[in-house]
Amino acid sequence: MVKKIESKITGFKVKTEEVEAMRVATPEESEAHMQKAEVVRMHESVQRPDMLVGSTYKVKTPVTEHAMYITINDIILNEDTEHEQRRPFEVFINSKNMDNFQWVVALTRLISAVFRKGGDTTFMVEELKAVFDPKGGYFKPGGIFMPSIVAEIGHCIERHMQMIGMIKSDNLDDHQKEFLAKKRAEIEAAQGASDGKKLDKGEFPDSATVCSKCSTKAVVLMDGCMTCLNCGDSKCG
Repeated sequence: MVKKIESKITGFKVKTEEVEAMRVATPEESEAHMQKAEVVRMHESVQRPDMLVGSTYKVKTPVTEHAMYITINDIILNEDTEHEQRRPFEVFINSKNMDNFQWVVALTRLISAVFRKGGDTTFMVEELKAVFDPKGGYFKPGGIFMPSIVAEIGHCIERHMQMIGMIKSDNLDDHQKEFLAKKRAEIEAAQGASDGKKLDKGEFPDSATVCSKCSTKAVVLMDGCMTCLNCGDSKCG
């Protein structure tokens, strides 16, 4: 910014870190510095309060007889300030099925420890989702492929982190949804008319293959290009 000097220069001083450190801060700068210093970040020394805000997710898989209930408790940092944050603090998994009790307890303790460590804990989602069961995975309603129960837990944590704003959701905009719905209707008319079968909401054509991006069995040949009817991912860009 150019500033016109209208008076005679009687002296000058070069602005350095030492000079800036000696400068007396204004009241506004002092208040801003104090507020910044009081901002609490997530780290392992943060004490657990008496009450945490939690969400419980029910997970039913075809490979287990009983459902799992995954509870993720969040701690609210800097409550009622402009720096308020909601961060995962601990996780619990409960089920009537006790076959996997040992590794479930070990996994929840490790995940909770990473949560309390602070920093960017979103990396755990991809690590858990990348775990494959040697016996093979399974498909959830809607054609979503799950390579393992651990991966399902990872998807559950991802959904929770999206809800509290730690992970940006990949939801399609209205234009993309309208386009995919139109193309899906065309494919239903072409492939479903032969056997008279109408797809229910959330289902995709039987000829669809698994999408490498969203792991949903929804990839079909559309306009000469393999396209996912669930997330919109296309090999043609």
